[in-house]
Amino acid sequence: MHPQSPCPCGSPHSYAACCQPLHQGQPATSAEALMRSRYSAYTLGLVDYLIATTLPAQQSGLDSAAIAEWSRSSQWLGLEVAQAVEQGDQAEVQFVARWADASGVAQAHREHSAFVRKQQRWYFIDPGVALNHGRNEPCPCGSGRKFKQCCKPR
Repeated sequence: MHPQSPCPCGSPHSYAACCQPLHQGQPATSAEALMRSRYSAYTLGLVDYLIATTLPAQQSGLDSAAIAEWSRSSQWLGLEVAQAVEQGDQAEVQFVARWADASGVAQAHREHSAFVRKQQRWYFIDPGVALNHGRNEPCPCGSGRKFKQCCKPR
């Protein structure tokens, strides 16, 4: 993608001024910025980025081949962020991602995603990947708090 092209995440900025720096290793300044960069990563097939920005305790449970196939076989139609709320090192982002599947059928995925900041980096908590932690165990994000008070999906 040309750096001056519009950013796939739907922001009014160019790719170079929006998601590209995050794809190149710069930490996201907010959970919303991370969400937008993850959508752009799907459109560009940046599977390693998608895995690296998922909560480290979940990364081994991700299916990189399936992520790559979905990224490649989809026509990405847009992202709408409805709301982003940060409270300290936790955040929730409500969004709608739109794409057309391999047969051309338009799809929409609505999600209320959870994020956590650990060591100055935001991570996505994937609701589709099990966190084999009891409610009262220490959170796998390393915050020192109990899982139920930290990253447990609500």
